[in-house]
Amino acid sequence: MKQPVVYIMTNKRNGALYTGVTSDVVRRAYEHRTGMIPGFTSKYGCKLLIWYEVHDDMVSAIEREKQIKGGSRKKKLALIEGLNPSWHDLYENIT
Repeated sequence: MKQPVVYIMTNKRNGALYTGVTSDVVRRAYEHRTGMIPGFTSKYGCKLLIWYEVHDDMVSAIEREKQIKGGSRKKKLALIEGLNPSWHDLYENIT
């Protein structure tokens, strides 16, 4: 089932952060994990799904992604710590 999701990937605790949006978070996280997507996540090894937020529609998901990307690293870390304080890889929870 397609569901708009905003997500954050990382390479390690307090490491590089990548924020994205997708309608299929399982597929997209898998693509990041396997390095199928060239760019930031493959360059920095961002393979861990550490935060995500489900939305009712893609418009609100894209707006939220832009808000997060425009925010400070401190705000991103607060989002992650609020949902996932131990920074566990959440990929297994969504598959």
